[in-house]
Amino acid sequence: MKLWEKGIATDKQIEHFTVGNDRELDLVLAKYDALGSIAHAKMLGQIGLLTAEETTSLVTALEEIIKEVEAGKFEIEDSFEDVHSKIEYLLTIKLGDAGKKIHTARSRNDQVLVDVHLYLKDVVKELKEQVKVLFDLLMESADKHQNVLLPGYTHLQIAMPSSFGMWFSAYAESLIDDITMLNAALKVVDQNPLGSAAGYGSSFPINRTFTTQELQFETLKFNAVAAQMSRGKAEKTVAFAMSSVAATLAKFSMDVCLYMSQNFDFISLPSHLTTGSSIMPHKKNPDVFELIRGKCNKIQALPYEITLITNNLPSGYHRDLQLLKEGLFPAIQNLKACLDIAIFAIKDITVKEHILDDKKYDYLFTVDSLNEMVVAGIPFRDAYKTVAEKLENGTFQSPKATKHTHEGSINNLCLDAIKDKMKRSF
Repeated sequence: MKLWEKGIATDKQIEHFTVGNDRELDLVLAKYDALGSIAHAKMLGQIGLLTAEETTSLVTALEEIIKEVEAGKFEIEDSFEDVHSKIEYLLTIKLGDAGKKIHTARSRNDQVLVDVHLYLKDVVKELKEQVKVLFDLLMESADKHQNVLLPGYTHLQIAMPSSFGMWFSAYAESLIDDITMLNAALKVVDQNPLGSAAGYGSSFPINRTFTTQELQFETLKFNAVAAQMSRGKAEKTVAFAMSSVAATLAKFSMDVCLYMSQNFDFISLPSHLTTGSSIMPHKKNPDVFELIRGKCNKIQALPYEITLITNNLPSGYHRDLQLLKEGLFPAIQNLKACLDIAIFAIKDITVKEHILDDKKYDYLFTVDSLNEMVVAGIPFRDAYKTVAEKLENGTFQSPKATKHTHEGSINNLCLDAIKDKMKRSF
């Protein structure tokens, strides 16, 4: 069944190419399509295009479809083009003429728009919750290990002293930026596009404020053309927010892989979180974090994929937009999975104490040493040269201690302030 059928058959090859994998991807949207249809049916009843009986019967039937979706029993067979045609078919079979009336004053264009907006609203809220759980876990680890020193690197060369408290809380505070991005994406998708029809509104006296309230959107996308142009823009905005989360996860995962290597040996993972080698019995590989890194790097390409699909499209609907689902929907599931497995694994990271006892880390304290000289009254550049000379002739004595007092430094991590910052951002 196709909602645009006029009794003229489409070539099978053309049908297969144009439908693509929409049936599979549209299963994600089934609940939201039914929810949008419930709001639309109620609105049609309110303006007199449906009787009270027709409205009630449509709402009841659509609520039953939602139950089927949630139970995993809803299917879109090959005889249907998409979720919209399947749901309208079910309504027509069950309710006759009332089912045929559900498409009054709307188009598949604004159907898929409202479906995607509702879906992405839920996605962003779910991602925020997962990010908050990860944040809390990182902050807990930061608090627990805040006094365990760790070498800091620039250019992958030994630089200055850090700590596990600083390392864990650095990634926690980075997640606050990601929450800010997710909040911005939520603001973009929390606008009701329903009623824009094919992108130019309707001659029916529809009540778009009513559907906005019914669907619990924060506001209405007022201009019908602007509503249609939100297709692609909504997906890209969410993709950029997802990319921000993915970048944080990928960088953290790279650190874990690096710190687990025997050359660094800063942390370890229990055996149940690692994999082995088919020929090397000693191997404990951090495959989990390598896959998080790879999947999250792939997610970071998504905004640019969406940009290339939508770039330079004129206003109005174009079939190119159908392709947005192919990249976005699997990426959403991948990011959720990466967050889940990161939360599962991070709590079992064991940090190594007394790392800096190794003599090769003595140079971490050169800055602390010259700063002490500056405090004693020696000009900075002279102190710098003095320490450099000691390093050159092998007489440098490392203080092996830190006295960093400013906000966010190794001895003043401001963990409570970071927690408060997340609370306000969330």
